[in-house]
Amino acid sequence: MVLLVAKISKLYSKLENLHHQSQTEALSASFEGFQSDVLNCLNTFSSPSSKPGSEILSFSWIQQCFELIPMINKAFAKLAVEIGYPASKWEAASVDEYLKYSLNLLELFNSISSSLSHLGQARLSLSHGVSLEEKSSGLALNKLRAIQPMSFNKELVKGKVKDASCSGKEEVIHQAIMIMECIGYWVNGIVLSGLSGNDKPYSEMRKFGGGFVKFSSFTRLDSSVFEVIVKKKGELKEVKEVNEAVASLVAAIAAGKNSGEAEELRRRLEVFERHLEGFGKEVDHLFNEVLRERNQLLHGFRQLKE
Repeated sequence: MVLLVAKISKLYSKLENLHHQSQTEALSASFEGFQSDVLNCLNTFSSPSSKPGSEILSFSWIQQCFELIPMINKAFAKLAVEIGYPASKWEAASVDEYLKYSLNLLELFNSISSSLSHLGQARLSLSHGVSLEEKSSGLALNKLRAIQPMSFNKELVKGKVKDASCSGKEEVIHQAIMIMECIGYWVNGIVLSGLSGNDKPYSEMRKFGGGFVKFSSFTRLDSSVFEVIVKKKGELKEVKEVNEAVASLVAAIAAGKNSGEAEELRRRLEVFERHLEGFGKEVDHLFNEVLRERNQLLHGFRQLKE
């Protein structure tokens, strides 16, 4: 009888170890799948210097970059479902990290909206200047000023990305959150620097990606972006084109020879306006999505406490 109990106990222990090993392998495979999804997202995004002669940012490139955020959020949600680990089961460290990240995202989206508003106001002033060009060159010249970079004095992100000591599903979800937020901060830094003409947002945001995103393709991409934004002080292509058109019109007015410069500036401003409106809608949409998901998470936790 004692031998039988010992054999059963040994068999049970062996089965338990096999189950644990199988679960660990499944979690590892799911996390690798998430990393593969993130890598695929990054591979769809090309750096601004990946093409010969393309050394400055553009609205289309900025928007492509911004689209990485919902793509990686989707990959994260897929992972949570795949491993059967909804937010209601997360430990405090992961919940706090996610809530902090979503709040920071909302504040960063507000900063992006402010940058778009700044560019919109500059466009309106220039449009008014062009309309005055035929009536009063003096008044027109007062309005025809190049779009200036924005300054950033406030802290863009509150708190740092933190690792946590955990295991199993909790470890997988926490590691995924850190990858998601590091890339999210990095993307917002690129967008803000591109729109503002100031390298500070990108320089600050890229610090949060160190150590957590271990893809060689990401490292190469970040190096290319750093080269454009920080070293070459690259500015948004459309802003550069508008400023060049402004300079040409100002020179023509000063020389008393307007031969199509005003019409060229009008055309540039119309294109600029379409880009501002299109990207503004995209930012507003993602803001609402992140806010909705955050509120759902908070509502779920309140129900658990009741």
